[in-house]
Amino acid sequence: MKEELSGGEGRERPSPRGRTLTFIIIIIITRHNNYTFDPCSLDEARSYYSEDQCSWRGSGLSQQQGSVEQISLHCSEGTLDWLYPKGALRLSLSPRLPYVAVGPGGSSSGLITACVKPSEQFHGAQLYLERDGVLELLVGDRLGTSAPPRVRCFSRQPGEKVALFLQATPHQDISRRIASFRYELRGDWSAQLSMDSNQVTSEDACRPCNNTEILMAVCTSDFVVRGNIRSVADDDTLRAAVIKVSATRVFRQKYALFTAAGRLTAKGEIRTLLQCGVKPGAGSFLFTGRVHFGEAWLGCAPRYKDFQEAYLKAKASQQIPCELPID
Repeated sequence: MKEELSGGEGRERPSPRGRTLTFIIIIIITRHNNYTFDPCSLDEARSYYSEDQCSWRGSGLSQQQGSVEQISLHCSEGTLDWLYPKGALRLSLSPRLPYVAVGPGGSSSGLITACVKPSEQFHGAQLYLERDGVLELLVGDRLGTSAPPRVRCFSRQPGEKVALFLQATPHQDISRRIASFRYELRGDWSAQLSMDSNQVTSEDACRPCNNTEILMAVCTSDFVVRGNIRSVADDDTLRAAVIKVSATRVFRQKYALFTAAGRLTAKGEIRTLLQCGVKPGAGSFLFTGRVHFGEAWLGCAPRYKDFQEAYLKAKASQQIPCELPID
């Protein structure tokens, strides 16, 4: 799927087995730029966790100036909402990841990607990534009519230490401000799906899947759908191509991505990187991929007849990783 979807297939990295990963996210909120973080000054303060321990919500009004509250979340995705930011948060993410990065041929690289999606109302702070003592601005304070902040992603190599710093910007008034974002931790596939994918080349992201990758994608993807392309539109804001699909069969979907549009069909949208140059193609395809912040992102997308041929051949030789009730 380099020029036309009809002429090739999408790119999908096979999904791996689970492993435990710890990300440390340190969020510094202060009214002064010369704030110094002191681990010994960590204070216990009130906090509000979701029942599944995936999300946290709290208010800086309950914190003392200069205090640091420790938070620990245990999921691969969730949210953090901080009203009236004040003091500091130290957020530890220690999820049991569903997948570990696996490259072509099944080799594990151990690379994990974290993505942060600020809310459109993100205001009153700036978010930085700290890596090896160097700060990189990820999200600036949204002022007035400035554009909504984009999703930002970064990767962590095995043994590498990374942190996030969220520092408040000074304001004279006391209007309501919320520093809020969603987070996701995933394996290698996240780098490919990222809307902030400067590190991913078009060749890597758009390379057609081989038969082994296609069969693995059928087993591990968040959605597996047979269907036709209705149209393709560019979304310059997301830097993505939006593929509108008429699905004739939904084998599996993690969320309600494809909804009924008639007795025999369903409709949905799938996104892919803009640089892949996807164009409409006639015929039936097998679409697979991942859910990224509630949206479907394309993985492998072979023509259905090509998938059938590869699947039946692998099944005859007892080399299929899982079974699918194909026609």
